Amino acid sequence: MKIKILSAIILTLVLAVAGSAQAVDNARLDKFFDTLSEKGKAMGSLAIAKDGKILYTRAVGYSQISGGGSSSSERKPATTATKYRVGSIAKMFTAVMIFQLVEEGKLKLTDTLDKFYPQIPNAKKITVAHLLSHRGGVHSFTADPDFRTWLMNPKTKDEMLAVIAKGAPDFEPGEKMQYSNAGYVLLGYIVEKAGGKSYQEALKTRITAKIGLSDTYLGLGKTEASKNEAFSYNYGGGGWKQETETDLSIPGGAGALISTPTDLTKFIQALFDLKLVKQESLNQMKAEKMGMFPFPLDGQTVYGHTGGIDGFFSMLIYHPEEKLAIAYASNGMLYPVNDIMLGTYAIYANKPFTIPTFETMAVSPEILEKYVGVYASASAPLKITVTRDGATLYAQAAGQSAFPLEATAPDKFKFDTAGIAMEFDAAKNQMILKQRGREMIFTKEK
Repeated sequence: MKIKILSAIILTLVLAVAGSAQAVDNARLDKFFDTLSEKGKAMGSLAIAKDGKILYTRAVGYSQISGGGSSSSERKPATTATKYRVGSIAKMFTAVMIFQLVEEGKLKLTDTLDKFYPQIPNAKKITVAHLLSHRGGVHSFTADPDFRTWLMNPKTKDEMLAVIAKGAPDFEPGEKMQYSNAGYVLLGYIVEKAGGKSYQEALKTRITAKIGLSDTYLGLGKTEASKNEAFSYNYGGGGWKQETETDLSIPGGAGALISTPTDLTKFIQALFDLKLVKQESLNQMKAEKMGMFPFPLDGQTVYGHTGGIDGFFSMLIYHPEEKLAIAYASNGMLYPVNDIMLGTYAIYANKPFTIPTFETMAVSPEILEKYVGVYASASAPLKITVTRDGATLYAQAAGQSAFPLEATAPDKFKFDTAGIAMEFDAAKNQMILKQRGREMIFTKEK
């Protein structure tokens, strides 16, 4: 499934595991990632660190695939030094720099947006604090239907401001919380205006050079393979296909960061060690969801952020009590990042965890052909088109990209990336869709 949004994927990380590991079971982690790699379920890199010390790193898949993704294509294996676009994890960095400016007296959280960009609707009522906590009501251009038509084209700051300014407010400032990439693009510009330096230079002097992040920087355009940057891919037609690339002049402080999982763990450890902001600032970031979000962890709370841009998905979490940081960056996914993080933590904590086998079976084209058609449901406002390409069945919801289905039985299929299961009854012309505990019956149209 192609995901071309810049917004973070705020996942619920509910782990029924607890405890502190005396030693990481590297062999078990290797087996988990070996399986993901061998079954073609993931491409990416992981880092686990405790109190600033790296305990485990692993990379699987490829940073670059040329030749159409077939078995004869040229592939560059990913390493733990491979750099990834980490999407909305950039918002944590932007929020840190905003709080640094506040601590220096160069900015106030109560400053209104008209002080910087009066052309934005409701600028006199939107505060910096509103933007940090996604409560400003600034319309996010990434939600617009036409966004995909221009996301690959470079934009100047003035052009981006014009794009944001033409969007009508989604709600009155402070009325509610609604995720806004546009709000954090504006915060990135405020970092520049209040601090007197470009975002790239501010990021370097305020964060990366200060705490020794050698592989983290702001991307300015397209992927640069010469810098060991990965391209992103989606799976379809029997192989990995390269995703289109958002020009990173567009997301800026909302999602243009390039990094490695190792650097990300160093960053979040430094943040919680108060090497970047004061305790009061960190407390406010945590309490008011300013640049980070809480995730439940077996009765405790971890903090972090997720990111998604093009075919990249990433997640960074920090467990304050254990001083544990885990980061995963992916450039190709057929198994959810959330599930990879769940399995990683379970193994780290020496708790029961069954490494998935991803067992599938081949179903004859004759049987698959019986399931082909357009399905509709009275309980869902969308239609799902099922097609066949050779020995693979594909499903496509209206307005979305097609995704491959793997057979677990002659009439049962799954798509692990989105946690989808489909069960067909050709005699009744029906299909049952299961996702996140819900079941819906779809009937094939005549």
